[in-house]
Amino acid sequence: MASLVNAAFCAIAAAAFWSALGYASGRHLLPRALAIGAAPTLGWAIHSAVALPLFSLIGFSPRTVFAVNGLCLAAGAASLALPAGKDDVVQTPTIPLWAYAAAVLLALAPASAIFPKFAGDAVYLASPIFDHSKIAIIDAMARQGLPPVNPIFSEQGAFGELAYYYLWHFSAAGLALPLGTSGWEADIGLTWFTAFASLTLMMALAVWISKDRRAAILVVVLAAAASSRMALSWLSGAEDLAPLMAGSNGFAGWLFQAAWVPQHVMAASCAVTAMLLIARYAERPSVVLLLTIVLTVAAGFESSTYVGGVTFAIAAVMAAPILLTSRERGARLRFVAAMAIAAIIVGCLVAPFVIEQLATVAARHDPTPVVIHPFDVLGDVVSDSARRILDLPAYWLIELPVEFPATYLSGVVALWVLLRGGAPSRTRTVIATLACLTFASLAASWLLRSTVGNNNDLALRAVLPAAMIFIAVTAAGIVNAIAHSSRRILIGAIAVSGLLLSLPDTAHLVRSYVAGNSVQDGKTFAQTPALWAAVRRVASPTARVANNPLFLHDLTPWPVNISWALLANRSSCFAGRELALAFAPLPAARREAINEQFIRVFAGKGGADDVSDMANEYGCDVVVVVPQDGAWNNDPFASSPEYHLAENRDGRWRIYTLSRFASRFAALRTGRVR
Repeated sequence: MASLVNAAFCAIAAAAFWSALGYASGRHLLPRALAIGAAPTLGWAIHSAVALPLFSLIGFSPRTVFAVNGLCLAAGAASLALPAGKDDVVQTPTIPLWAYAAAVLLALAPASAIFPKFAGDAVYLASPIFDHSKIAIIDAMARQGLPPVNPIFSEQGAFGELAYYYLWHFSAAGLALPLGTSGWEADIGLTWFTAFASLTLMMALAVWISKDRRAAILVVVLAAAASSRMALSWLSGAEDLAPLMAGSNGFAGWLFQAAWVPQHVMAASCAVTAMLLIARYAERPSVVLLLTIVLTVAAGFESSTYVGGVTFAIAAVMAAPILLTSRERGARLRFVAAMAIAAIIVGCLVAPFVIEQLATVAARHDPTPVVIHPFDVLGDVVSDSARRILDLPAYWLIELPVEFPATYLSGVVALWVLLRGGAPSRTRTVIATLACLTFASLAASWLLRSTVGNNNDLALRAVLPAAMIFIAVTAAGIVNAIAHSSRRILIGAIAVSGLLLSLPDTAHLVRSYVAGNSVQDGKTFAQTPALWAAVRRVASPTARVANNPLFLHDLTPWPVNISWALLANRSSCFAGRELALAFAPLPAARREAINEQFIRVFAGKGGADDVSDMANEYGCDVVVVVPQDGAWNNDPFASSPEYHLAENRDGRWRIYTLSRFASRFAALRTGRVR
């Protein structure tokens, strides 16, 4: 199981390393208040975007990671020795230390959702662990290097490359490898760091806009706000607001998404930071700043195609006229040329991700991974035909106020006040640029739909930049000395009302993160580390393992092969339907057929042909059968010439290896092969 000490070690190392690098760079590029708060995000983005192609060339090992990171720290120290920009010496308000302490504590909430919950002889998991089944990707990179293999599925044993925006998971592997921790522990540490980095960025933005240190603590308070669904359900007596609204679907605020999808939260932080850098470049162009923009945008894209790619691209197009008009007429052409060059370099950096994802789309026979489709808001209270029209205004008038009760309406008012207030022109330019990102974020979520998987992930995650900006500007608007007191009171009243409505859902979220879900499979899960340790003794680092895709399916909200993902540290030949939806380059019909075949085999209903397919077509080097499987009492592998019984722990597990590997396994057991 994951160790709290190791996870904390990863979190501290991440915060220290990336914050130091980020501030060493940012102090020359951004105003002091922004440079301090944006440092964790900026350091992570610059380092990760450079490290991925570099380690792909020189090798990804503890030695190379230590060497490269040491050089990065030396370069950061040299940068700190250089004189800072003019804004760095101006005494402007910065984030107070007690606000940092509050951010450290709040970031523990999403991180706790990923940690195992020990209760006597059982171990429970919280619901967000479902989306952290991608820990298998972290382990695969730490184990087998770069480019990453697809640990979910690979026909005929071929180590196909992974088609996913995996930069966040690569950085987790970059923590696990030199620190000697598991992928699970690195994931917990990086989830905390991502939440912390997002909070410090929002705090810095709020303090810089308002010129008031009190805005920082308001950011932490507002970030803790959740949906108002639970409170409104209690008040109305309608469970989950049915039939007025569609059911809860993951479209939620910062506290929810920081636990479920930290990679998208990091991409949103990169998008906000990139917009700040671009606005700064329009004012003070430099080659170093342009390269930093390139790396930050690339890092956002490589962490989330939906947030850092689709959403950011829309925002950049919308912000272009504002940025151009902020430049002198003679400098506009140079600005356009610089942005074009930056876009070309970004395109080159993200090309491997784009090519792999396009190849996967083609393999799935899905020509439309993104379609125009209004966000589903209303429930059965209206007919299907009317819903198509009414969903359009309902998104703005119902969905957003319900899901972001403390920051949506107050954030809209705060943006309007800040844009019309007496702030300096360059501050208004930055706020206008962020307003473009906000609207692009909401518009993408409103009108675009992704078709890969069961969820509309594009809409659910594209909203994140807007959510972050609303938190920051609401906090700034409440304490902003420029705004009239009546407007500050209005912003504060809306925010406080929303906070009160969100309290039941916030309390429920935090409690569920800490306590987990008490299920019967928790006792069995507590015993599985020994099972997967036995598998690793048999399976080489490159071997692919087959086990029941439905093993311990009660641990998660939807059935996913979670014990394999968290503990196996070996690739699977087919890890189950839920993971195959996102990672297997298979047409839908074939994916479902393979899923049914694997379930049939482990239910004890498979035949010789099914076992032969697992050996020869899917490349399953090792097979694991446990008492919870129907195959335990009707074992098709016992009589198969394809497989050899490598280990039989009575009443606990049977592990089979391919017969052609049996002699090598025997040598391994006797110590003749190392």
